[in-house]
Amino acid sequence: MKTEKELNQAILEITLKIQNENPELNKYLSELPVTIPDINNPQINCKVLQDYYDSLQNILKKYKEGQQ
Repeated sequence: MKTEKELNQAILEITLKIQNENPELNKYLSELPVTIPDINNPQINCKVLQDYYDSLQNILKKYKEGQQ
């Protein structure tokens, strides 16, 4: 399992990739649960970060599959 620092770096990289290569997907970034927490003081941990990273990967994967 990746560390919190590694996950934050991976999230940054995939977010930049989406913004630079597929800016039309930016609208989906703001809709992801980690960016709109449903509680006042959310706990951010490795599991939450991994889930967020996975959701970013899924958005990109589904978009690319739709382009083929």
